[in-house]
Amino acid sequence: MTPALILTGPTASGKSELALAVAERLGAEILAMDSGTVYRGMEIGTAKPTAADRARVPHHLLDLVEASKGFSVADWLAAAGAAESEILARGRRPLFAGGTPLYLQALLRGLFHAPAQDPELRNRFEQLPDLHASLALVDPATAARLHPNDRKRLVRALEVHALTGRPMSAQLGQWAEAGRPARIVWLDPPRDVLRARIRARAAAMLEGGLVEEAAGLTLSREAGAFIGYAEGREVAAGRMTRPEALERMVSRTWTLVRRQSTWLRKLGGGALRLSGGTFAEQRDQAVAWLESGAEFTEPAAAGDVQG
Repeated sequence: MTPALILTGPTASGKSELALAVAERLGAEILAMDSGTVYRGMEIGTAKPTAADRARVPHHLLDLVEASKGFSVADWLAAAGAAESEILARGRRPLFAGGTPLYLQALLRGLFHAPAQDPELRNRFEQLPDLHASLALVDPATAARLHPNDRKRLVRALEVHALTGRPMSAQLGQWAEAGRPARIVWLDPPRDVLRARIRARAAAMLEGGLVEEAAGLTLSREAGAFIGYAEGREVAAGRMTRPEALERMVSRTWTLVRRQSTWLRKLGGGALRLSGGTFAEQRDQAVAWLESGAEFTEPAAAGDVQG
């Protein structure tokens, strides 16, 4: 199997800019590995590549579905496979770039065949007084990695257990069977640098029209919970001030970054970790690694995180 070329890192790490420069050097096209940019109309809050970025390097896996619709990891994996095959058929190189660990996990190991959603069952679980405690009784491993307020994923884990008779944590182990080879570059800036970038990014989004964008979209429950869109809608409805929205976005993004970084650290020595140096140095190191014979085939298990 062709090794996947991957450039990843937490939100606000600068991976999008680096991916552009690396793709130009490699003669590659970028496949977005991001759970937000798949939605049409969600431009500002997902930091979607601009028209200039797309003119500079072709991008794929953007604007795949309306923001009012659902979009699963399986949907992304199918679209990624089709785009990658098309790029290779033209003699170009695909470069996966993004920060959603669950997408990276699926790319490297495939997906277990989860049952389809059962609306009646999901509604029943939604009525439970303590979803987290209920999940802990049947799937303590999954409950341990999910936040008690993460209702969407708690309901899904309960649903999978009810429909299959097995905990989701046991079924996720099936991912290890695919073992696709890959060359991975992991951008990991110092914490103080990330904190500053997170605040600047959130402020720029609010100043750039995020509130208006969020208010003008019909969003699914999943899309409406994305960082920036939840806050933007609260501001538009008069339930939150812009300064309050900024602080909440910064806090939520930092929590997300910590979760992403925890997962990415499990890549260990199988990935090239870039945490310092100039932009040019990082670009050259990334290109050299991606063109080398290095391969990485054993990623650790990931949680389901937005990125």
